[in-house]
Amino acid sequence: MQRRPFLAAGTGGLLVAAVAPFDARAAENGVLERTIHAAPYAFSPSANASFSTLAYNGSIPGPLLRVVRGGKVRVNFRNDAGRPGTIHWHGFILPNDMDGVPGITQAAVPNGGSFQYAFNAEPAGTRWYHDHDGAGDVRGLFGAFVVDEPHEEHADKEFVVVLHDVADMKSFRAAMQGRSDAPMTDPMDSAEMLAMRPGDAMNDEVAYLAHCINGRSYPSGAPLSVNVGDRVRLRILNANPTETRYLRLAGHRLTVTHTDGNRLEVPVAVDALRLGVAERLDAWFEVRKPGAWLLQTLLSTPTAYQQAVLVATPGMEQSSPMGVSSMLDGIESFTYLGAGGRAAALPPYRADRTAHYILDKDPHVPGRWTMNGKSWPHVPPLLVKRGDKVEITFENRSDMEHPMHLHGHRFALVSTNGTPFARPLLKDTALVAPWKGTMTWRFVADAYPGTWLMHCHNAVHMMGGMMTEVRYVA
Repeated sequence: MQRRPFLAAGTGGLLVAAVAPFDARAAENGVLERTIHAAPYAFSPSANASFSTLAYNGSIPGPLLRVVRGGKVRVNFRNDAGRPGTIHWHGFILPNDMDGVPGITQAAVPNGGSFQYAFNAEPAGTRWYHDHDGAGDVRGLFGAFVVDEPHEEHADKEFVVVLHDVADMKSFRAAMQGRSDAPMTDPMDSAEMLAMRPGDAMNDEVAYLAHCINGRSYPSGAPLSVNVGDRVRLRILNANPTETRYLRLAGHRLTVTHTDGNRLEVPVAVDALRLGVAERLDAWFEVRKPGAWLLQTLLSTPTAYQQAVLVATPGMEQSSPMGVSSMLDGIESFTYLGAGGRAAALPPYRADRTAHYILDKDPHVPGRWTMNGKSWPHVPPLLVKRGDKVEITFENRSDMEHPMHLHGHRFALVSTNGTPFARPLLKDTALVAPWKGTMTWRFVADAYPGTWLMHCHNAVHMMGGMMTEVRYVA
């Protein structure tokens, strides 16, 4: 297996204009109808850079989709990308045949073909959509999707912020074969760098040619315009196919209220956000004085400055903005434990189905990644009956973190690295730490019947075999 600006009728992608916090037309008729067209695209994130990529509707990211919770979604997918494709609706609870997985929930849509996706938008929150056949998402086939909850708290301004990068496809292919020489680019004092040990083979890293936010590399692109006194909501997506991202807003703390579109029991104020591949965070800040600040990721690469966007009050757009250090020393980052709080023990849970997965790389086959010593499609599926209480534990024996994702469900993240949480986090994707890091999920098998993928969302690891199924049986 291979893997609006507003709710407008046009085909433009996601720009850095403020997004309407709730769309009146979506509320009125509860229907989103859109054509999504995949095709080759010359992507220019700045004046002096152009890359041959793929895109939805002629932009990277693809068009921002937005509809009220429970609204009807009708998407006509047209594929002219020169390769087979599907659209996966990441984070949605939807019928199995709408999930967009080639060879499992549908046949891949051939070049020149089309497919109609139809489902109700559940649950509310910051979600997204992307290709799920090979490396289409790596090349640019992705976009953000906001499902509005009508009675949520009001924001004076709201921005969808998509972090994404232009992959060097030669490097990506080398990483797939376990022979990449690309360096890690995480902050030097990040958890990712500190987990490295002498002799670690960084042969699955991917080199990136440009770093972007919402289709532009800094200093190109329009600023995020805010006013003094504004309460601002950021809906942030890490669409990078292989790397975790740290994000800061100079001069401000950020209050996280949602993870993967799902509300936290207790909001958490931090200096920096940490998002694994495919994760989303909703974070708020208040503009207390006039100024200009950079919202930027922290990278240890000469081109790190590119993944930033200016946040400015009126009249301050041309002033020198405040930036941040590329290091994490002395600042507080978002963590699962910080959001969930420490508990003395996990509450009792009478699971009907349990599974333990050891995540690793095949020592004999470069580029092959395993679950319990086997690679897709040879990893046995987890068989469940509707209504089963399920508990899944991951143990990571590799030197790389793994953003594990479950299609068609939300799970309660109840512990990491042996520490139980007082407040489980409702998620669809979560990072398992390297070197014997552990993680436990709990959920009820209450999805639509069918076969649902569970896999690492690092594209190199997923396409290298770190994938299995949760299969509903009678």
